[in-house]
Amino acid sequence: MDVKSTGYRWGILPAAVAVMMLISIYQYSWFLFAYPLQHQLGWSLSSVGLVFTVFTYTATFIQPFSGYIADSYGPRKVALAASALTGTGLLLSSTAATPILMCLYYGFGGLGVGILYGISTASAVKWFPDRRGFATGLVVFGFGSGTALFNLFIQQLLEAKGLQNTFVYLGVVMLCVLIPLSFLFRYPGSPARTNGNAQRARDPHPGGYRPVEMLKTRQWYQIYFCFIFTISIVLMFGAQMKMVAEEFSLPRGHFNALLVLFPLGNGLSRILAGVISDKIGREKTMVIFYSLLGVSIFLFVLFAKIPSLFVSIVFIAALLAGAPLVLYPATIGDYYGAEYSTTNYGITYTAKAFAGLFSGWLSGLLVMKFGSFTLPLIVLGIMSLVAAAASWPGFMKPPKRVP
Repeated sequence: MDVKSTGYRWGILPAAVAVMMLISIYQYSWFLFAYPLQHQLGWSLSSVGLVFTVFTYTATFIQPFSGYIADSYGPRKVALAASALTGTGLLLSSTAATPILMCLYYGFGGLGVGILYGISTASAVKWFPDRRGFATGLVVFGFGSGTALFNLFIQQLLEAKGLQNTFVYLGVVMLCVLIPLSFLFRYPGSPARTNGNAQRARDPHPGGYRPVEMLKTRQWYQIYFCFIFTISIVLMFGAQMKMVAEEFSLPRGHFNALLVLFPLGNGLSRILAGVISDKIGREKTMVIFYSLLGVSIFLFVLFAKIPSLFVSIVFIAALLAGAPLVLYPATIGDYYGAEYSTTNYGITYTAKAFAGLFSGWLSGLLVMKFGSFTLPLIVLGIMSLVAAAASWPGFMKPPKRVP
């Protein structure tokens, strides 16, 4: 099948974007949920951070397994099951009375989020080999920017109805929207792939790197550690933004502006990085974005006490920090082929779990010990500069395949 000649790919692309926008609530609206958990229910900052960390673990470590099933047998049934998990997770979270139960239920929903994220991203990689950076950037734009549409409404809902009712309303909406959209998912050639193992037996080496082959290359470990370094920044703001704003006494009006500007910048970053990387290369784009990101974090630490600069620098950081989430799926497709891209990127995406450990639970502990977010932010700024250096072209380059 020549995917470039079919119009179906232009229909699945907006569906994938819509799915990503809705499931982004789990990650990029978490700081709105975290605030009442800490201030109304009296949970510690580290306990609240642990819930977010558990979510990142379930949403990431499920992807290699769900990706393998989707690559082998097609994505539709997998997406349907994931949609049910995502909506049910929020419904269960509305009943959680302890941090342990919240970890369990929110993490349960995270399984669905991770599966849908992987399938949506892989759809762009597989259907748009000719415009991989643009298509992947557009899909992950949905995940980065989706809450720009929802955050103000969610904050009003939290104030009017409380946390438990908000979880119920959002869970019902997710079930009603995600399940119908899941029926649209399919990969090129997937209707004929009735038995993935049989196909592989007929064509045992179709051109893409199998996961075990990918894991034998130096480049994958380079990508993995750079991914951890850079994604921690966007997760830090996604998990802790309201608490950071409280530390620097950000006025309510400025914070409300951030509810829209942060996810908008985070989403636009992915389109911008995808388009630029299609033109100048993934590696050069990584160096540019990660260097500027590290500098922006240091500027934030210096000037965050000025409300207008707080908002401006967070927006600039968001405009840079979403880049890894489009650059790495596209790079995995470039370096290792599209055939096993859902599985291969699912394995790579587990880097987010280690980033979530730092941006959630560990940063909460550091703030409780030192009384400020300054130290975690400085560490993240340094990590971003290290990732920029490690991404230098010539050092970060496609592996040479051994016949």
